[in-house]
Amino acid sequence: MSGHSKWAQIKHKKAITDAKKSKVFTKASSLITVAVREKGEDPELNPKLKLAIEKARAINMPQDNIKRAIERGKGLGAGAALERLRYEAYGPHSVAFVIDAISDNKNRTLAEIKHILSQHNGKMAQMGAVTWMFEEKAELELALPSLSEQQELEFIELGAEDIQYHNSEILISSSPSSFNVLTEKLEALHLPCTRAEIVLIPKEPIALNESQKEEILTLLDALDEQNEVDEVYTNAEF
Repeated sequence: MSGHSKWAQIKHKKAITDAKKSKVFTKASSLITVAVREKGEDPELNPKLKLAIEKARAINMPQDNIKRAIERGKGLGAGAALERLRYEAYGPHSVAFVIDAISDNKNRTLAEIKHILSQHNGKMAQMGAVTWMFEEKAELELALPSLSEQQELEFIELGAEDIQYHNSEILISSSPSSFNVLTEKLEALHLPCTRAEIVLIPKEPIALNESQKEEILTLLDALDEQNEVDEVYTNAEF
């Protein structure tokens, strides 16, 4: 979990820094479009769309861009060919990777990801070869030093499995099935949520030395720079 959480924080800070770059908005827009296409335009009935909109707002994406992405998802513009893709791979030192992408050309995206992996001593893996090493979890980050005892109990009753405190931030973890009710509770309590995601947590993180960590981070950066890549998960421990 520490490996994933550290990378999530790195990517979150990087996204804020790069928020003015058009490709960051393009990725967020694609996520919204595909979510609408899959489960409809109502965020209250479509958890993936709600999450995609929250991500877009976190990088200060204009509301007009969000609306256009929703319209494309309804088939009222370009983008109908977009689809979700998942790739599994191994990087250097037998580190596992799960790479989620959104693309209108899966052959091109696959070729580009293969090229990035080959440049960094990595290779594609068969489907199922890597995902079993991860567990799907919902994570919510709050910009607060603490919760009251009553609030903690309420979140636990709604499905929170773990509540961690660190440097004036709180991380609430749960199963994906509890994601909606927990985010609704945060909204009802007007608590400042800085991140709400369904993520993959490594079951057994791999410890690395400093030079090995740099290799993995370099590969993670390269994958994140690819236009269609949305999320990258690894079992490397940072």
